[in-house]
Amino acid sequence: MMKALKRVAGLNVILLLIAGYSPASAEALKVVSSFTVISDFAKNVGGDKISLTTLVGPDGDAHVYEPKPSDAAAVAGADVVLVNGLHFEGFLPRLVEASATKAPIVELSKGVEPIKSAEEDHDHAAGDASATEEHGAYDPHAFQSIRNAKIYVRNIVDAFCTADATNCDSYKANAAAYTKKLDATEAEVKAAIASIPESKRLIITSHDAFGYFQHEYGLKFLAPEGISTDSEASAADIVALIKQVKEDKASAIFVENITNPRLIEQIASETKLNVGGTLFSDALSKPDEGAATYIDMMHHNIATFKKAILGS
Repeated sequence: MMKALKRVAGLNVILLLIAGYSPASAEALKVVSSFTVISDFAKNVGGDKISLTTLVGPDGDAHVYEPKPSDAAAVAGADVVLVNGLHFEGFLPRLVEASATKAPIVELSKGVEPIKSAEEDHDHAAGDASATEEHGAYDPHAFQSIRNAKIYVRNIVDAFCTADATNCDSYKANAAAYTKKLDATEAEVKAAIASIPESKRLIITSHDAFGYFQHEYGLKFLAPEGISTDSEASAADIVALIKQVKEDKASAIFVENITNPRLIEQIASETKLNVGGTLFSDALSKPDEGAATYIDMMHHNIATFKKAILGS
C-alpha cells in the first residue's frame, strides 16, 4: 500500500513539473503597480517571477482615479508597491493609509532630473499657490522621456532584488535585455523627430503631459489643461491658447486617450486645424488598440505626430 502511494505521489510531482509548476512559482513576488506604464516596466523586469496587480488600468486616468476596496486589499498584501511619484497619483496617500501596508512604496521617478511644470509657473504668476501645492511644483510625467524610463527600470531592479534576492540575477538580466529595446526605440524616436522641420514642431495636446518629451526630443507642446486632468482650463486660458496657436502657426492638434475630446475639438474648430489622432500620454491602451506596451506607445505617438504633420 505504501509503495503504491509513493508511486502516485511521484507521478504527481512529475506531472506538476511537466505542467511548468515549480516551488518558486508558488512564491512569486507580489507586486502592485499604480498604473499601466509602470506595470509594463515591471513585467519586463519581473517576468514569471512576479505576480502583478495594476490599480489604474488601460486608458485610465491616475490623476482623478478613485480607489476601490479591492485596491486597498491588494496594496495591503503586496511585497512591493511601485508608483511614479512627483504627485502623479493623487489618490495614493489615502490608499496607502487605508491599506496599512507594510510593503515599501517605491517611487520610480527617484533619480530623474525633474522639470518645473508650466502650470507651476502660471500659478506663481497668478498668485495661486494652492494648485502648486496640490499637484507639486514639478511635472510628474517623467516617463515620457525614454532616458527617464531606463531610470525607472533600474529602480524596479533595485526594489525587486531587495525584496527577492534569490531571483536578483534574473531581474538584472531581464532589465538589461529590455534596456537594449528601449535604446533602439529612443533612436527611432530621435530619427522620427529629426525628420520633422523645426518650423512644424509646434503641436497642441489635451493636457500638459509631454514636457519631458519636449525637453528630450525637440517637439513643442501647448495644452489647454495643466499637468493634471482635474484642473479645467478657463475661458481666458483657451482664448490665449487659440491666439498663440494662430500666431505661432501650430502644425497639428491631438486628443489623448485619457481625456474628453470636446475641448480639443473646439480649439481645432477655432484654429482651423484638423485633429490629427489620439495620443497615449498617462496610460497604455487595451491589447488591441496599438499602444498596449510602453514601446508600442512611443511608436504609436511618433507615427501619429509624423502622419498629422507630414502626411506620412
